[in-house]
Amino acid sequence: MDKKTLPGWELETAAHERGHALVCGCDEAGAGPLAGPVYAGAVILPHGLALPWLNDSKQVTPRRRDLLFDQIKASAVAWAVASVSPEEIDAADILSARIRAMQLAIDALAPAPDYALVDGNRDKGKRFALVTPHETVVKGDSRSPSIAAASILAKVSRDRHMEEMAEQYPEYCFEQHKGYGTKLHYAMLDRYGPCPIHRRSFLKKWEAARHG
Repeated sequence: MDKKTLPGWELETAAHERGHALVCGCDEAGAGPLAGPVYAGAVILPHGLALPWLNDSKQVTPRRRDLLFDQIKASAVAWAVASVSPEEIDAADILSARIRAMQLAIDALAPAPDYALVDGNRDKGKRFALVTPHETVVKGDSRSPSIAAASILAKVSRDRHMEEMAEQYPEYCFEQHKGYGTKLHYAMLDRYGPCPIHRRSFLKKWEAARHG
């Protein structure tokens, strides 16, 4: 990967110039899967830190994500990961769950940030809204090193959790698809039905087709 394509520090610099001393990046992972929690990461990086390959987690290989995961934790001024369970997702909605996970991650940072750069274009759901001063950034994980770092922490943490769930529920092959709606996952659902970590609100079309 050409290093010129890696995110620059313009957004963080602009926030600092507006008077914000501690700026964090925040992103979530796992909004789309049929099973498992949604995770969020929040990170305050030393301004200008150069970490090779730091980019949107989807643009980084699993091996490099694992390496970056450790490097980010070792280098960050502060970092945190939070999650919202499948039960909470079903009780609210996925947007509210995503927002809650991100706010929980931001709240867990010490020292606390006074401003957040948040991936995406939504900052509130039906039940939860971000309360930390912030701005939303479309494709922020490819535009901000802080958001990219948060995306790595969220993605790796969630993938590792789903690998643990694969040991608890081996018949679903969670280690392969991480809960996403792949052909294999649907085949296992057809064979075994849902398990306790499935998001029942995400299975309505599958259940309707199965019983229709």
